[in-house]
Amino acid sequence: MNEVEIYISSFPVEVKERLEAIRKIIQEKAPEATERICMSMPTYDFKGKWLVHFAGYDRHIGFYPQPEGITEFKEELEGYKTSKGTIQFPHNKELPLALIERIVEYRVKNQ
Repeated sequence: MNEVEIYISSFPVEVKERLEAIRKIIQEKAPEATERICMSMPTYDFKGKWLVHFAGYDRHIGFYPQPEGITEFKEELEGYKTSKGTIQFPHNKELPLALIERIVEYRVKNQ
């Protein structure tokens, strides 16, 4: 098991499934990105820079697509708590997988 798999396995099943879904999207949309733990969360580097990070919390998944990954999708992210570089996907809502895919694709294209 690598360090990201160990990180994901530390969560309850429901959260683990959500984290695995995000990881799968990143691996499919950014197959050349390298995976590691940085700042205590799964991090994906692409072309020598951070692409995205994600992390599990009690009430939400934190997704960190850098500020430009949030400003580009500002309208679609209405209804989610965001800050300069963070999106919170609450556990009581379905993950917007198609939106996460588009954000990762955007980050890859614009890295």
